[in-house]
Amino acid sequence: MNRRLNIGIIGAGRIGKVHAETLAFRLPEANPAMIADVNPEAARSVAERCGIPRVAADAAEILSDPSIEAVLICSSTDTHAKLIVEAARAGKHIFCEKPVDHSLARIDEALAAVERAGVKIQIGFNRRFDANFARVRAAVANGEIGTPQLVHIISRDPAPPPVSYVKMSGGMFLDMTIHDFDMARFLIGSEVDEIYAAAGVRVDPEIGAAGDVDTAVITLLFRNGVIGTIDNSRKAVYGYDQRVEVLGSAGSIATGNCYANQAIVSTAESVHRDLPLNFFMDRYTESFVAEMKAFVDAVLEDRPTPVTGADGRCPVVMALAARKSYEERRPVRLEEVAAPAVAA
Repeated sequence: MNRRLNIGIIGAGRIGKVHAETLAFRLPEANPAMIADVNPEAARSVAERCGIPRVAADAAEILSDPSIEAVLICSSTDTHAKLIVEAARAGKHIFCEKPVDHSLARIDEALAAVERAGVKIQIGFNRRFDANFARVRAAVANGEIGTPQLVHIISRDPAPPPVSYVKMSGGMFLDMTIHDFDMARFLIGSEVDEIYAAAGVRVDPEIGAAGDVDTAVITLLFRNGVIGTIDNSRKAVYGYDQRVEVLGSAGSIATGNCYANQAIVSTAESVHRDLPLNFFMDRYTESFVAEMKAFVDAVLEDRPTPVTGADGRCPVVMALAARKSYEERRPVRLEEVAAPAVAA
């Protein structure tokens, strides 16, 4: 019988539940052995649904158990860096949801602990594992569309989050655009040198009152000469809008939205179809499975993880640069915000 990876899950909220179900029902090579949450009832509920045999009192119980080989950190963002340090010291391989932290100093401390311990870390940028975006990356990487020149990323949510979330999330650039910053680096395969962000409050005045923005267009200047744009909105009334286009010297490649069905209704009045999928959990279901399989395989086969600690750090630098650009109304070079990423 093939060996299974014993995994502890820290956090039984929305994303913790998704990963627990993936491990339990989709990845036979994984064994979700223990789960903990600050809300014990939430942990018990997920454990019962997923057949997880042990509910831990806290993260420390998971980290101190020698049978646990890897941990998933799915707790609130403000706990990520500390838990990474503790997990690394305990010799556990780590999957951590994004962002690692809002502070580059704390991110660097966490990644340094990982490097000292010699454990693996993967950051939860699941969109890299979406089949559509992976196909765009392949077309760029293999020269299918020639030399890339422009990349346009559209990312619009179906509805804004609660203002209470905005107040603690770090703002739109850190909680929403961070996915698009990672996607830009992933698709083009080059680092970004400079960012300019034009942003405002066009959706909900309460978001502005909380000190954030809800609408933005961000220009990226890549080191290899590519010019990028990211188009963000907290509210698209027609659903979850996730599109990408890359223009190259020999052609272009684009992906559209995903739909619950492919039916087209044609009448004398109009030709139309149903709205796109309305929630990220529906749109990216398979990408969550693929990213978790990549992590489990990397540990079991002793291979590098596909989304490193450095990959987790870079989008935070980009988000901080975007915020600085918005506040100061000027282009900002990433070197103004932080030194180059730490390898991990």
